[in-house]
Amino acid sequence: MTAAASDASTRRGRGVPRLRRVLVGWGFALPFTVLFLVFMAGPVIASLLMSFTDIRSADLRNPLGVNLVGIQNYSRLFHDELFIKSAVNTAIFVLAGVPLTMVCGLAAALGLNAGLTRFRSLFRVGYYLPVVTSIVAIAVVWRFLLQPDSGLLNSLLRLVGVHGPNWLYDTRLALPSLIVMAAWRNLGYQMVIFLAGLQAIPQELYEAARIDGATSWQQLRYVTLPALRPTLLFVGVIATIGYLQFFEEPLVMTQGGPLNSTLSVSYHIYNQFGFGNYGYASAMSYVLFLSIVLMSILWFRLLRSDEGR
Repeated sequence: MTAAASDASTRRGRGVPRLRRVLVGWGFALPFTVLFLVFMAGPVIASLLMSFTDIRSADLRNPLGVNLVGIQNYSRLFHDELFIKSAVNTAIFVLAGVPLTMVCGLAAALGLNAGLTRFRSLFRVGYYLPVVTSIVAIAVVWRFLLQPDSGLLNSLLRLVGVHGPNWLYDTRLALPSLIVMAAWRNLGYQMVIFLAGLQAIPQELYEAARIDGATSWQQLRYVTLPALRPTLLFVGVIATIGYLQFFEEPLVMTQGGPLNSTLSVSYHIYNQFGFGNYGYASAMSYVLFLSIVLMSILWFRLLRSDEGR
């Protein structure tokens, strides 16, 4: 046998186990791939196609009767006063809720990191407990807390001679009430992430800052916040994505009222699907998706590391 034939035989011998490993790998990946294509990629592609049609619930029996309308659904959105109202409500919820939650989460993390050592785990679990509790259960409890006559908050205000407002049925207070509830529920998750980030900062940086005469505020501004930039980026992106899709709070607590003052884009999409306007609802879904992508890009532009600039 020549040397060339021997090399070819060796390569074929090595190729058989490699092919077997590839086939075994694809065999293990196949169940997930099939599930992803059927339940994730398939519906996403279908909804994108639906957004360019006038499909309604009545058309499900005759899909071939659906008409292509191009970007008509998308152009219709920006002339829909109810969609514009829901978009404004969602923007307020994000612009007020995300900074509030991040500030509260960071403040709680700084307090636990600096002042508590023995009971840190206990407080961490206590703050995190609302995150793992059902949002529906939390919304129901808060709805009772904010009742105008029998709610705990107004009962406490009456003890000091203050007549509490109708928190969830006042167009000026309903959305801020939902923002406060969402910030309270989510600050525990952000506190845990911030606390992990704080504990990863080398103590030598603080020692050097104290030697240079830096105050506590200067240490926070020039040491802590720059070192937390990756953590701030992660928390900001995750919070923004979640707040742009806020749905359960108005569904359980206000049903989008009063006078659509708490109607969110997600809740409006849910209503449109319920009304059978599948094409129009799909178009709204992709506008919301595009908003999430743009806000995420904005966070990366603001907080990306100096090496990436």
